[in-house]
Amino acid sequence: MRKTVIVLKGYPRLSETFIAQEILGLERAGFDLHLVALRHPTDSKRHPVNDEIAAPVSYLPEYLHEEPARVLKAMLGQLHKAGFWRAFASLLGDLRKDSTRNRVRRFGQAAVLSAEWPEDAAWIHSHFIHTPASVAAYASQMLELGWSCSAHAKDIWTSADWDLRDKLGSMAWAVTCTKSGYVHLKTLAGARGNVHLSYHGLDLDRFSSFETERSSRDGTDPADPVRIVSVGRAVEKKGYDILLLALSRLPAALNWRFIHIGGGEKLSELKALADSLGISDRIEWRGALDQTEVLAEYRRSDLFALACRITADGDRDGLPNVIVEASSQRLPTVSTDISGIPELITHRETGLLGPPDDPDAFCALLEEAIADPELRHRLGNAVEAKVRSDFDHHASVKQLKQLFADAWTKAI
Repeated sequence: MRKTVIVLKGYPRLSETFIAQEILGLERAGFDLHLVALRHPTDSKRHPVNDEIAAPVSYLPEYLHEEPARVLKAMLGQLHKAGFWRAFASLLGDLRKDSTRNRVRRFGQAAVLSAEWPEDAAWIHSHFIHTPASVAAYASQMLELGWSCSAHAKDIWTSADWDLRDKLGSMAWAVTCTKSGYVHLKTLAGARGNVHLSYHGLDLDRFSSFETERSSRDGTDPADPVRIVSVGRAVEKKGYDILLLALSRLPAALNWRFIHIGGGEKLSELKALADSLGISDRIEWRGALDQTEVLAEYRRSDLFALACRITADGDRDGLPNVIVEASSQRLPTVSTDISGIPELITHRETGLLGPPDDPDAFCALLEEAIADPELRHRLGNAVEAKVRSDFDHHASVKQLKQLFADAWTKAI
C-alpha cells in the first residue's frame, strides 16, 4: 500500500473529529500515512482519537514571511525540476483569476512540502477542497504524483466554481459528505465522473449504545429542568443567535437549561445576547471539551439543538458530525432543513426540522420537544437506528480504501 501524505488545514482540531476518525480508520485498514498541516493547533485540548493516531505530523510555514529561509531554500532547490515550472505556470493562471497573496502563500507551502517530501511517500490526499487542496494541487505537479481530496462544506460553497473545476480536473477523485455537495461537485466535474458521495460515519465502538432510559422531564418541574445541549463553534453559520432568541421566547412556565459546548469567535457576543434576553441564568457555557466529555453530556441531556444557517458568503455546514454523535445516543435533534441535515433528520420521523433564521419556528419546535418526552423518546429511538444502520464509519473507510486502490492501479 502506497505511503500517503494527508494535507490538512490544521491538526489536531477539536472541531474536526470526523477527520481524525477517518485518519485512524485508514491506519487500521493498513494505510501508511504522514500528516502535513498548514497551521499548528490552537485548541488547548485534544480528543482521545488524536492520541491513537500513529502517523507523524509535519507543519508547513503558516505565513511565508515567518520562515523566509526555509521557503527560499525550498524554492531554489527545485528550480531545475520541470514539475516546479508546471506548477508555477498553474500559479500564474490562478493569479489571473484570483490575484491574492493567499495564492502565492499556497504555492510557497507546496514548494516546502515538495522539498521536504517524506521518504517513500507516493500519493497526496487533502482534507478540504479550498486551501489544503491548493497546496496539494501545486505539490502534485512539482512532485509529479497523483492526488485526491475529501471535500466537506464551507470549502465547497465558498470556493469559486472555476477553482473547483480546475482542481477536479487535476485530481484522481474526490469524495464529499452530503448529497447537495456531491451534486454541485459532480456537475462541475462533468464527464470526468470522479466525484463520489461518502458519509463520514461514526466510530460506533466509541459511541456505543446508551442503555439507560431517557428521562421523562417535561419542563414542569423547576428543580428538574429539561436539558438542551448544543455542540459547535460560536460562528455565524451555527445560528446560535437564533437559538438564543428561540429559547428566550419559550413560555415562562416551561423549565429548561441550555448547555453550550465549544469555543469560537462570537462567544462573547452570544453571552452578551443571553444577558440582554434575560436567560443567562439558564445557560451553561462549557467551552471546548474533548470527545469523552461531550459523550457524557449527550447522555445527561434530553434534547440536542443546532440552528444552522447559510451565511451571506455561502458558508454552511454539511451534515454536522455532532448531530450524528448525539443521534447515536438516542438524543433527538431540533435543527434546520438546510444542506445535509435532512439526509439524517427527517421531520417528525427522526427529529424536528424548521427553516433557518426563524426564531419563532425554532421556538415552537423546542417547546413541543420539551413538553413531550414521549415524542423525544420516539424520535431518539428512530434516529439512533438510522445512524447504526447507515452511518457506520467502517463503510466509509472501505469505500475510501477502494478509491485509493483503483487510482493507484491506474497510476502504475
